[in-house]
Amino acid sequence: MCIANMVQLVDPTTDLEQEYRAMIAEFVQNGEPDSYYRLPGDDFALFVAQLKCEARGEGLPDWAVPQNTLWAVRDGRMVGVLKLRHHLTPALENRGGHIGYFVRPSARGQGCATQMLAHALDKVRTLGLTRVLLTCNLDNYASARVMVKNGAMRDSDSIHPETGMAHARYWIDLELK
Repeated sequence: MCIANMVQLVDPTTDLEQEYRAMIAEFVQNGEPDSYYRLPGDDFALFVAQLKCEARGEGLPDWAVPQNTLWAVRDGRMVGVLKLRHHLTPALENRGGHIGYFVRPSARGQGCATQMLAHALDKVRTLGLTRVLLTCNLDNYASARVMVKNGAMRDSDSIHPETGMAHARYWIDLELK
């Protein structure tokens, strides 16, 4: 169980290339949408450098915001990816929020996402945020449970304007945690 083996959030590093590629292969094999991951291409060092530039807000498209990408590692194995967005655009206020996370299929149901989000809340405080928004598809009961376990309160449901998919919006008040 994940509780005994704590998940750590680490900055992207070339040292985890094999683990990252194995995790991506698992997502692909499981038929997961590519919104869960980014393909690194042939130059993994360049990929890691791009993630670090995103965290500093460098070279972003107009619609993007600075975001830290953190990799969740347990016992040397990558178990997930977490995105920590520094602020919201109107689109992110509707869908996406401040924090997004994805857990490797073989690591699901083990408490990893709950630990990932708890660690992310500690990190988000350093950005000066006092409230964070998270969203999930209405049928993603596991993610909703993770959010609630970390103090989230359901705010509203919304429809994505482009995809028409329904999703729930949750807020976590960091001053109460």
